[in-house]
Amino acid sequence: MKELVETVCKSLVDMPEEVKVTQIDGEQTSILELRVHQSDLGKVIGKQGRTARAIRTILAAAGMKQRRRFNLEIIEQFDDYKAPQESESE
Repeated sequence: MKELVETVCKSLVDMPEEVKVTQIDGEQTSILELRVHQSDLGKVIGKQGRTARAIRTILAAAGMKQRRRFNLEIIEQFDDYKAPQESESE
């Protein structure tokens, strides 16, 4: 499932090398954490969350065959964000 999410998301974004999917397995449920570049976040979520909902629907359908539940979490990264510096000229 991890590879499925990676493939779909890499085809959607402008920076496919920044797509990272981490899978955390539980007894009956797996959590897939998706990280993309900040500028590609809107492309993965889509208007009103439609793209993210479609990816989650694919995961649910594929998970039925494996008798496993998959949850997709889209993680926002703020690595590139830098707080404004206070001026010391005062």
